[in-house]
Amino acid sequence: MHFYKDFSSGDEIIGGYECKPHSQPWQAFLFDNRILCGGSLINERWVVSAAHCTFSLDRLLVHLGKHNLQTNENTEQKIKVEKIIPFPKYNDSPKNNDIMLIKLKKPVTLNKYVKPIRLPEKCSSVGEKCLVSGWGRTAASGFASVLQCLNLPVLSEEKCKSVYGEITKNMFCAGFDKGGKDACQGDSGGPVVCGGQLKGVVSFGNGCAKPKYPGVYTEVCRYTKWIKSTIAKN
Repeated sequence: MHFYKDFSSGDEIIGGYECKPHSQPWQAFLFDNRILCGGSLINERWVVSAAHCTFSLDRLLVHLGKHNLQTNENTEQKIKVEKIIPFPKYNDSPKNNDIMLIKLKKPVTLNKYVKPIRLPEKCSSVGEKCLVSGWGRTAASGFASVLQCLNLPVLSEEKCKSVYGEITKNMFCAGFDKGGKDACQGDSGGPVVCGGQLKGVVSFGNGCAKPKYPGVYTEVCRYTKWIKSTIAKN
């Protein structure tokens, strides 16, 4: 997440804070040597991410149990990928249905550092307090070395539409009018957790932490049936 101005100088994080290590044990780091995205473990074989993360299947590695990307951590599990399944009706412009499933080549070992997040029982609601996490780009360039967390309230559909126009029922906005706090590129596909459930997937925003530009997230509740049936069939 695009918070450190420059992590080597230890500047203040813009808007967010360093997550307590391993407090988001479902957080995945997805990298194929070209594209970096976040993801969320939902069971021992499956990760949810954003469809706009167009990975190369054979090069993609899923890292779980990570906190600091710059050190070897004995909590880390690195797993190759068997299948990438974007939502069939994903549309790049606007980013409608921006969700995908990733099947791991082998089950992860579940422990206190690597745990799945529950799928939502109901959709996001205005004012709900959520937490978004990721390592994405830092405000100037580069990535935060440690996992960043940010608390965000869900905004109304009206407020979201007044900013972005093309907002569908498959998206919700969260963030602040004042700017300075937002999820950024590199956090794409990462989790938005509200009340212990995966309510959102980081989808898009107009630049990073611009005033009056909240982040836009995929509304996961609209896809729980698809997620469950896809897992059952694959």
